[in-house]
Amino acid sequence: MPLLLPILLALACAPLAYVAGRWRPGAAAWMGALGTLAALGALVYEWTQETTRLVVPWAPSWGLSLEFTRDGLSGLYASMALSIGALVVLYSRAYMPHHLAEEQRPPGDEVRFQGLILAFMAAMVLLVTVDDLLLLFVALDLTTIISYLLIGFDREDPESRAAALLSLVLTGATSVVFFAGAMTLGLQYGTFSLPLVFERAAQSPASTGALVCLAVGALGKSAQVPFHFWLPRAMAAPTPVSSYLHSAAMVAAGVFLLQRLYPLFAPATDVRHGLLVIGFVSMGMGSLMALVADPFKRVLAYSTIAQYGYALVLVALGSEGAPLYVAAHAPCKAALFLTAGAVTQVTGKKKLSEVGGLRHALPVLAGASAIAAAGLSALPLTVGFFKDEVFFHALAKEGPAFMAAGVVGAGLTLAYTLRLWWGLFGGPRPSSPAAPAAPPLLVAPVVVLAASILLGGVLPGLLVTPARAAAETMRGEPSTLELAYHLDARAENLLAVGAWVLGALLFATRHAWTPALSRVLNAASRVGAEKGYRLLLLQLDRLSTWLHEKEVRDLRDRVASVLVPTGLLGLTVLGVTPLRDRFTVGPVGPADVTLVMALAFASAAALATLRAKGHLSLVLLISCVGFSLAMVFAFAAAPDVALTSVLVETIFTLLFAGLLALLPRERLKLAQDEAQNPRGRDRLAAAVAGASAFLLSWSALSHLHVDRVGAQTVRLAEAAHSPNVVAAVLTDFRGLDTVGEMTVVVAALLGVTSLLRLNPSRKGKKQ
Repeated sequence: MPLLLPILLALACAPLAYVAGRWRPGAAAWMGALGTLAALGALVYEWTQETTRLVVPWAPSWGLSLEFTRDGLSGLYASMALSIGALVVLYSRAYMPHHLAEEQRPPGDEVRFQGLILAFMAAMVLLVTVDDLLLLFVALDLTTIISYLLIGFDREDPESRAAALLSLVLTGATSVVFFAGAMTLGLQYGTFSLPLVFERAAQSPASTGALVCLAVGALGKSAQVPFHFWLPRAMAAPTPVSSYLHSAAMVAAGVFLLQRLYPLFAPATDVRHGLLVIGFVSMGMGSLMALVADPFKRVLAYSTIAQYGYALVLVALGSEGAPLYVAAHAPCKAALFLTAGAVTQVTGKKKLSEVGGLRHALPVLAGASAIAAAGLSALPLTVGFFKDEVFFHALAKEGPAFMAAGVVGAGLTLAYTLRLWWGLFGGPRPSSPAAPAAPPLLVAPVVVLAASILLGGVLPGLLVTPARAAAETMRGEPSTLELAYHLDARAENLLAVGAWVLGALLFATRHAWTPALSRVLNAASRVGAEKGYRLLLLQLDRLSTWLHEKEVRDLRDRVASVLVPTGLLGLTVLGVTPLRDRFTVGPVGPADVTLVMALAFASAAALATLRAKGHLSLVLLISCVGFSLAMVFAFAAAPDVALTSVLVETIFTLLFAGLLALLPRERLKLAQDEAQNPRGRDRLAAAVAGASAFLLSWSALSHLHVDRVGAQTVRLAEAAHSPNVVAAVLTDFRGLDTVGEMTVVVAALLGVTSLLRLNPSRKGKKQ
């Protein structure tokens, strides 16, 4: 159980912050940061122990367990999520009051914001520590849902709502594709436990289709081409969200999935070649867009696309430096995002064209962000130098073409990073009034991150052990990774020098080529993936409007809109399901006469409803159907179900009769006249739904066996320590279904309550 301590502490942060925030809104951040540091401390302690796993049986009859692991990869990513998360939470304590005031929102909304940030952090910790494919999907979906709420936190802003919807649709859809891949692997190997999946994959490689599905889920999260366009739009979120989600959390989750599942991808060279191409394309596209973007955060967003393209290339090549690259990138990018937020709050500006020369007014922030920029550009004496060293080392093994691509990518990184920092802090002192000093709590997290970047660059030996442990987990073999400065003419050093020269040259000549590049990229954006998404959304909206107009014409169309798709789905299932003896006719003996008579009576009552002339007659005939079925249950040795059916039919008969007494006679007559004159499509809808229900019922009843259903249910009820079989079925065997049904009822009641509160007459009385 000690393995769960960091997870439990991370999960407790959001509730504790909410409780503290109820006392005083500002206390939520401090309580959340304290809980995060406690979880980080527990994680560091656990990390010093040997690699271990925890398996908690969940549904043993299905072979499902809750499985968690403490290894090098989970430790690296969890510590990254917790450490940067704590700094972002403290930063938001100074950032959010000003932001909420600008949005004209109450100060108490800060508590909700802190709770969402901490909940996302907990979901990220859960994601990197689970050791089961199904749990990976669950944690992945948790990050999708919470990120939607965070990106759309400014719910009154149309841009924020659109960005949140885009991220939800894209990352949610790719998560579903990931789930399809996980289910395929589960069926292929008979288990969802990752160690067992890896063990069996070594004997029988995973199917290419499953691997492609897993890769799509990871690429959607990590904002790689062609799923990249949601990330720049997500910059509509408050800066702490952008900093955390796009440096150490959500985007990192995509690359983490590929590293965690690398043993499955290792033998699939075709899939890895595809990832390699996507990685290089993302590097180039993200870098070029960062060179021309004007808003601070957009520059950083495009940079994130490019940087995770680097990480994707390393994973595709199977480099042991892939986990180190992500860990070294995280503090650099987080510090630059926090810098952008501080500049925006101090100056009120969001674009590079609107600021400049801020090093005079914000010297500490300028210095700390310069270190972060140097780290992102992979300059010596920063931890970023080693992320490019492992990158160049991997490319040098592949040949000159790969090395050239790496030099160009690293040179572009230096160019857009210089452009960002110089645009914020370089240049002459601005003629406008000097910007006020930034609040200390906005600057302190950037300084702490800058210090960690320098520490990793000066003492690289501190990184060797965790980087090796993560690499060994990813590749399943011992790591020989070494981090040190080598003053010689090895390929890595020559490539790094070439990248610095290229980056400096591009920055110095930026005014000459930037306008032309902007025109080319603007033209390309008109036919890109984002354009396709917008067209798809527009067509889906039109389809929804058309279906709505068709559906709301009358009650028959509404019913048909439900029954016809359901019937077609049922017929499709029958068509593709290979079942032997699908439709059989059983013997009918003297003991079945009463049961047959009850069924015949129910069928006759159902047919009589088609010719009913009045609504009261219709209600009585429908009740006859229900009471006849209750009689069927009684003859089928189910007296408890029969009694329940009688009670339900009695109540509904009275409710229907009372409702008909309240409806206008004109509407009743019109409805009766329409019912007596069915249309052609009504007959077609009835035929589809009826045929599907009949065939599905016949097929299901053809495969019933007493031992499979009756006796087995009784035995399972005894195993569940329940004296009542029906209670065991409702609360144990199909307990999740029962919870789902109750959730729907509660949601409907809450919706009705909300509508009642919005009653115009009541609102007017209050005013």
